[in-house]
Order: sequence, then C-alpha cells, then structure tokens
Amino acid sequence: MSDDTLRRLRDEIAERDLTILSAVNERVRLVGELRRHKDAVGVAFVDPAQEELLLKALEQANDGPLSRDGVRRLFLEILALTKRELG
Repeated sequence: MSDDTLRRLRDEIAERDLTILSAVNERVRLVGELRRHKDAVGVAFVDPAQEELLLKALEQANDGPLSRDGVRRLFLEILALTKRELG
C-alpha cells in the first residue's frame, strides 16, 4: 500500500468516524427528547419490545459487510450508551 493510498483510506475512515459521531450525538439528543415526552405522559423510558423491533429491523436492513450479529452487538451498545448518557 503506497503512502498516498494509506493517507486516502485513513482520511476516508476519519470522515466516516465524524459522520458516525454526529449521528450518535443526534440520536442521543432525539432520545432525550423522547424521554422527556415519555416522562411527561407517564410512559416508561425503556421499552424492551421496541428495542427488539429496532434490532430486528436493522438486521434485516443491513446489506453487509457487517454481519447480523455485528449489527445487533453494535446497536445493543448504542442503546446501552444512550441509556447511560441520559441517566
């Protein structure tokens, strides 16, 4: 791999990392808004059935190369992270 190729690939990866960071921050913001609404109307914050629907939908939407198990593990961590961030 030439230095130009290495640099280009690292730059592209860094761009994707920033996109992921922005998307996760926006997701946390939206879930915070959802939590405030649920609190106001007396609905439990965590909905395991909804989480499972989300995970299954994401697994089905995935066209790889990330495996179905990889999708599930990634989003389980995102769900856990979101809950931790929103306390």
